Amino acid sequence: MTSAATAPQDSSLVEDRHVDVLIVGAGVSGLGAAHRLRTQFPERSFTILESQDARGGTWWTHQFPGARSDSDLFTYGYRHKPWRGPSIAAGSAILEYLDEVIEEDDLAGRIHYHHKVTSASWSSAERRWTVEVTRTDTGERLTLTSDFLWMCTGYYNHEDPYRPEWPGLERYEGTVVHPQQWPADLDTTGKRVLVIGSGSTAATLIPAIAKTAAHVTMLQRSPSYWFAAPTVHDLATMLEPLDLPAEWTHEILRRQYVQQLDWLATTGRDNPQELHEFLVEGIRPLLPEGTDVEKHFTPRYRPWQQRIAFVPDGDFFEAMREGKASVVTDTISEFTEKGVQVSSGEVIEADVVVTATGFNLAPFGDIPFTVDGEAVDFTQRVTWRGLMISGVPNMAYAFGYFRHSWTLRVDLVNDVVERIFRHMAERGATTVVPTLRPQDADMPLLPWSDPENFNAGYVLRSQGRMFRQGDRDPWTHMHEHDHERTSLPEADLDDGLQYR
Repeated sequence: MTSAATAPQDSSLVEDRHVDVLIVGAGVSGLGAAHRLRTQFPERSFTILESQDARGGTWWTHQFPGARSDSDLFTYGYRHKPWRGPSIAAGSAILEYLDEVIEEDDLAGRIHYHHKVTSASWSSAERRWTVEVTRTDTGERLTLTSDFLWMCTGYYNHEDPYRPEWPGLERYEGTVVHPQQWPADLDTTGKRVLVIGSGSTAATLIPAIAKTAAHVTMLQRSPSYWFAAPTVHDLATMLEPLDLPAEWTHEILRRQYVQQLDWLATTGRDNPQELHEFLVEGIRPLLPEGTDVEKHFTPRYRPWQQRIAFVPDGDFFEAMREGKASVVTDTISEFTEKGVQVSSGEVIEADVVVTATGFNLAPFGDIPFTVDGEAVDFTQRVTWRGLMISGVPNMAYAFGYFRHSWTLRVDLVNDVVERIFRHMAERGATTVVPTLRPQDADMPLLPWSDPENFNAGYVLRSQGRMFRQGDRDPWTHMHEHDHERTSLPEADLDDGLQYR
């Protein structure tokens, strides 16, 4: 098995310049798509292109201290492959899990690293995609063709994270780092560290570096919601003496976590005050005595309008109780030579500033698409059930959930794509394209994510770059798992899809 700390080497150049299915991205989504092809369509050829130098996507780029899942691995893991570790796991353990998938499905020879897709063009006359690729390690340019394009790039821009512009930053004499680009040689031992931001990244990073840093301060503009979940579920502890098959334990815990996530999501929607009290009161006993809970841990938005910061066994609050970490809620006035001055006038001195300020989104890897010579403007297209785009033939994409584990939805998306492939074969069709129906002619183009539903900064910043959705099925998405686990398997494959 490949070590999770070592990037796999690309075995060769892409030899097959035409494949039945071309997968873009070798992260959780891409490997899940490859598994589906390998097991359900063994007669179809496929290749996986990955622009990075290793598998894993987010789990490869996020190499900052403490990087770990912020959802349980029993639902984040694939439906077909039981997770055997603790409920919350480090990024390295997730990479090892993905390495097992690669080995078990014999995918190593299908993945080509350093292969960045620079354009994708569909020809209706040829009924195929032509994809231009640049090798990031050699500069070599390649051209591949494929009958079907499966976009599994996620939506984060791994090369250009979000960095606000702060006055005086150029004067600061210390080290500034974004978690997405954490230097391997950065040592925070004995140093004063200021982490700007209070999202999931800060929640995982701070407990890890607080163990050896002189002190870690988290600076937030406004509070987030936190949930102190156990690293090992109580149910897992109860099941362990029974010596059950791994598949049984996986399925039992998976169902338990799905039920928990469903409750959090539906309560946040239907009874937000109940969830607010559950979350705020749940962490109150874990905080140091005298903490101003109203100021630092009572958000101004509805629960689940942004991601909840999951902290296994409350390790973030343990660092606070030990005096190793603290929270400041204020806005930045300017950087000084020694740190950051906030609006109250206080200067927070720091040797290292970590800008845990979030990410930029890159829809479909920011790859330019054309269909029959015409550039595709995704901002004028709508989604078909959150996995295809109107007017774009033979292309599916994988997006996960905001509130549930990403992979729960990836498995459901793969089910639908599998059904579409079989439906095409039954019809003798070689092309499938989402097409608006006559009754959709005047349908409004709505934002890809309704701010009333989810208003995280990276979502709001991306509204002008992303595809749209409509006000009716099948042109909607962003539904919760409790809805989609029945609606997607039952989706009518002739509703909004045309076959040729």
